[in-house]
Amino acid sequence: MLKMDTLLSLLVVSTLPQIVVLDVLSVAPYQAVVEQVAGDSRIFSGESIRLRCSIPEDVKSTWRHLWFRGAEQLQESEEFSLWDANVKQSGKYSCQGMRETIVGPIHTLQSLPVEIDVDGGWAILQVPPHPTLVGETLKVTCRVRGNPKLEEVILYRDDVEVKRQTGSNPHVHLSNVDLRDRGLYTCRATWDIRRHSHSVVSVPSQVYISEILTQPFLEVVPRDPLIPANMMRLICHLQYNAHAPAPPIHFYFYKNGNKLTTASSENNVAVERTPGQYSCKARVPELDLMRWSETKNFGQVTVGTEQRILPPRVPKPFAPPTAAPALTLPTAVEPRAAWPVPRQPTAAPTYPWLKEEIPQPTDAPLKPIQPAAKPQLPGVMPKTSNQTVPPDLVDMSGDYPAAPEQLE
Repeated sequence: MLKMDTLLSLLVVSTLPQIVVLDVLSVAPYQAVVEQVAGDSRIFSGESIRLRCSIPEDVKSTWRHLWFRGAEQLQESEEFSLWDANVKQSGKYSCQGMRETIVGPIHTLQSLPVEIDVDGGWAILQVPPHPTLVGETLKVTCRVRGNPKLEEVILYRDDVEVKRQTGSNPHVHLSNVDLRDRGLYTCRATWDIRRHSHSVVSVPSQVYISEILTQPFLEVVPRDPLIPANMMRLICHLQYNAHAPAPPIHFYFYKNGNKLTTASSENNVAVERTPGQYSCKARVPELDLMRWSETKNFGQVTVGTEQRILPPRVPKPFAPPTAAPALTLPTAVEPRAAWPVPRQPTAAPTYPWLKEEIPQPTDAPLKPIQPAAKPQLPGVMPKTSNQTVPPDLVDMSGDYPAAPEQLE
């Protein structure tokens, strides 16, 4: 009996490491990446698109690739294609790597999703998949099903016309963009077929504009276990969106307007924990960019090393004061129930040129003042609700597009 218990104990102990290893290695520390090989993320129904899945961090191992649309698993292959796509196949596509080991299957982290939009209309506005930086040129394309020879292309931002161009060129460029140029864009394309003018409008597409260097935000960490107790850490947070290879960025830290450190590539620094007004500055010399953070108070703000209490300021006159003349105030007049009669000065002078006498107030009640009637302006007609509203843009979606609008 003792031997049997010993044998069972050994079996349990021998399986424990495998159970632990299986739990640890079930997810590999790699992330799959989806690459767009052919086509665009927004296509017409009937067109095709091809995607590829890869594990760039581990090229030596042999991985199998699983494809998903949302949470639904589709197939297992390195490449994924949509042939003769339809509107119902729109969605967010991702992939994941998987390989077999002696302890069981191991999966990578799932890739970031790629959104594919299958449009059943007549026009598509293709915009950059990544944000356009401030100062660059924004390029968009107004695609029309069947690629007819265009006569005119109009670009709108938030339903306001931005640019109009004639000719068959479907590409529209906006140079030197800034943050005001971001928003929802649409395009209207016009072309002629058999002496009939056709016009179609795309569905809205979001355009993103980003700054190369955002305004820094200073974080004060009073107590950091990695530095001495009498020190604190300053961290300068920002977003740097320069294209690779991005030039280096320099950080500076200040207290009460005085520089604490020289230029450094590190966005944090350890300083003595004392009250004051702190700020940071980020500078990219090669791009001639510089941004300041807002000043942040820490503790009781002092001037210098000790807080000084200044005496109240005594205003100094511009000229020596002079003695003010004595003023004789008139005797107060007793109130009367009726309207007061103005006091007549003694020996009042007479003015022969004044022929009208000042009327004296009476006890008769006052009549309220009636407001004057507003004059009726000739030729002004009242507003009516029967106003003609131009027809809105037609939203054409679905697998079978409606016929484009014909302009007689």
